[in-house]
Amino acid sequence: MYKIALVEDEANLSSIVSKYIITEGYECLCFNTGEDAIKYINDKSISLWILDIMLPGLISGYDILKQIRANDSKIPVIFTSARDQDIDRIMGLELGSDDYLSKPYSIRELMLRIKNMLSRAYGNLEKENLNVEQISGYIVDFDKRIVTLDGENINLTSKEYDLLYFLLKNKSKAFSRDQILDEVWGSDYYGSDRVVDDLMRRLRQKMPNLSVETIYGYGYRLI
Repeated sequence: MYKIALVEDEANLSSIVSKYIITEGYECLCFNTGEDAIKYINDKSISLWILDIMLPGLISGYDILKQIRANDSKIPVIFTSARDQDIDRIMGLELGSDDYLSKPYSIRELMLRIKNMLSRAYGNLEKENLNVEQISGYIVDFDKRIVTLDGENINLTSKEYDLLYFLLKNKSKAFSRDQILDEVWGSDYYGSDRVVDDLMRRLRQKMPNLSVETIYGYGYRLI
């Protein structure tokens, strides 16, 4: 599922836009200030940013865009502004935004632009017949059993992929090492449950952006 970060200080507009985003089947993170938003610059689970230029406080939409582009040159960014000045649009594009909307804008038009940008950036992952999932910037193709990041293949072994698949299909649920053993190795496996730790270590090395929580003395959970 795509996650969209919305940086908008107008509470009513933020509420309306976020509801439309969620209705379209996306996740939405809402920020009212640049200070709050900039803490999430390195969040690899975010698929697209919508930035208002004029924000309260010391951090503007321009500042956030600069930080985003310093960390990621490809993630889609839509700039918005109530000033409707060419200088805002030009500066936004020069700093690396992908699109610009003047306020007041049509929510329907914003949704269409979001869909088009996500499709261009990540491929048409929203087709119902395409068995694909995106998480933390990774694209997992379940039919082909492959994982890619920025178009580059992550070379997982069969067991590493099986573990990833199990965690993805049970996201946010905690599992003990014995439960993971049964699911990934099979109930007839005989051996130490430490193989789970070793496999998890290798998966984390190959997919460092993946948020897997270690539950001390118990097991793991994909966040």
